[in-house]
Amino acid sequence: MANHSATKKDVRQATKRRDRNRYYGKTTRNAIRELKTVEEQKAYDDKLPNIISQIDKLAKRGIIHKNKAANLKSKLAKHTAVKAVVVKKRN
Repeated sequence: MANHSATKKDVRQATKRRDRNRYYGKTTRNAIRELKTVEEQKAYDDKLPNIISQIDKLAKRGIIHKNKAANLKSKLAKHTAVKAVVVKKRN
């Protein structure tokens, strides 16, 4: 355990940051999971910008790597294209 008051404070701050980062990361993962289950193209297109914004914020804060953020956004964009093709085929 830490002996100096500054070290104790650093431990408290690190705990807060870790909890906050876990919350943001989990919230974004859940939003992505929910987005993938959306069936309608219009609803998907409405939710996509908000989730991309969440991903960018995670990368900016250093919670995820910028390349991981780019990969996630790329996969979601591909998913949009696939959904558009499926919707056109149904009509």
